[in-house]
Amino acid sequence: MPTPTVSIVIPTYNRPDALCELLESLARQTCPDFEVIVVNDAGTNVGFVRTLYPELALQVLDMPENGKHVRARNRGLQQAAGEFVMLCDDDDLIVPDHLERMLGEIRDHDLVYSDVEIFDYVVRDGTRIATARRLFAYQHDLAGMRQFSTFVSSGCLYRRAIHDRIGTFDPAVYHYWDWDFFLRAAACLRVKRVPVASALYAFSAAGGNLSGEAQAEMRLYLDVLARKHGLGDLPVKNFFLLLEEPAVKARAAASTIVWDGRPVISRRARQIRQ
Repeated sequence: MPTPTVSIVIPTYNRPDALCELLESLARQTCPDFEVIVVNDAGTNVGFVRTLYPELALQVLDMPENGKHVRARNRGLQQAAGEFVMLCDDDDLIVPDHLERMLGEIRDHDLVYSDVEIFDYVVRDGTRIATARRLFAYQHDLAGMRQFSTFVSSGCLYRRAIHDRIGTFDPAVYHYWDWDFFLRAAACLRVKRVPVASALYAFSAAGGNLSGEAQAEMRLYLDVLARKHGLGDLPVKNFFLLLEEPAVKARAAASTIVWDGRPVISRRARQIRQ
């Protein structure tokens, strides 16, 4: 088989319905020149997706034990054959022309990332139905990114060779692996924001504020990140509260919204309905 241009790396853990929605969105891409590497982090078996989506160049890698999502991504990188890598969380989605657009944007850059729409949802018949949408679009401000990261890794595209220069994803920062990855890349590589909200980020506001235990864990890893990059004292707050901070709101930017709001009904969901 010819070498694919893009390797799409997806860590997953016990979210087969959402994973199938993501694979459905990949099957609809206007640019077909990619492989998909699903890394099952010792969760329920997802090998059935190869039968559901036979047209995708799809590999399923099973981790021997649950090593968490950062290590799962690094495992996927080991298998990636494409010149470029695209990252996706298993519960996020991309619109049909996302990959084609990102390949056009990366010509003179090393890493490109798009704006996103955050969507809240309910599940009906195995499919997520959006109940609320919020644009997440912010200026590409490197100084501001050291205070609050507006980089969403799902749907970002970069040259696989950059790992030879900056290393792989760092499990030591855990929750903040994507912020760390962005800061390392932006420090020495050509990085660009694409002002189109063509990635869809599933994030529910229903959880409310962080519990004391969760806040302590976040504090631990945020301090590791801050020491690594010299970021100073950073606050641990609920994500949506942070979006209301004046310094973050000041970075808000215009973007093009392209999602029609319709749910992505996977082949798994269609089978369940029959």
